[in-house]
Amino acid sequence: MKMFRPCLAEFLGTIFLCFAGIAAILSDTVMGPNGGGIVAIALAHGLALSVAVNAFGGISGAHFNPAVSIAMLVTGRIEAAKAGCYIVAQCLGSTFAAIACKAVFPAEAVTEAKLGIPLPAPWADDLIGTIFFVEFILTFLLVTSIFGTAVDERGKAVKIGGFGIGLTVAFDILAGGAVTGASMNPARSFGPALVLGHFDKHFLYWIAPIAGACVAAMLYHHVLLKEDGESKS
Repeated sequence: MKMFRPCLAEFLGTIFLCFAGIAAILSDTVMGPNGGGIVAIALAHGLALSVAVNAFGGISGAHFNPAVSIAMLVTGRIEAAKAGCYIVAQCLGSTFAAIACKAVFPAEAVTEAKLGIPLPAPWADDLIGTIFFVEFILTFLLVTSIFGTAVDERGKAVKIGGFGIGLTVAFDILAGGAVTGASMNPARSFGPALVLGHFDKHFLYWIAPIAGACVAAMLYHHVLLKEDGESKS
């Protein structure tokens, strides 16, 4: 039960994020010109993540993202076995959300939107470096905000953790959604890719977010968390 509860929280929290995000993309596809576009999609992801962080943060730490779990692992905030269990739970949560959305929405919308898989724009599809760089930057910003609002005691005192993290996802989608789909989260990409059987460029949506997350985590842990005169392990 010690591991079950936090893993269940990771599973449920990832469903919050992925169901809201995928459903918003499919809803926008169904509504066409009358839909909310990228703004509605960004808000759906951001609001869902904000609620999930506040609901489950006290149970699991509210990662909901393999890149975040690995960032916590490389800075010594979680053990390897627990990180592995979290990643499995996150991928299962994303897959469950994708299956649910595929069952609810019309097949035409699912096909047209590719079940909401974060994918590069046609003009960026052959630019592997661009895809990597954008996903790296977006995840770097996300993990920096996580450390600043939910790890750093100075940031936690402001008490905006879940809201700040959700806002970061929202503005990341607004900034990078038109280029790469703005995944920032290997699990968010994995679930719909598995259900639809579409793994084109999928490896980039694991490598780039994990790299961006680890760089952000190490920078914050080793530089920004230090106080003057304090040594940090």
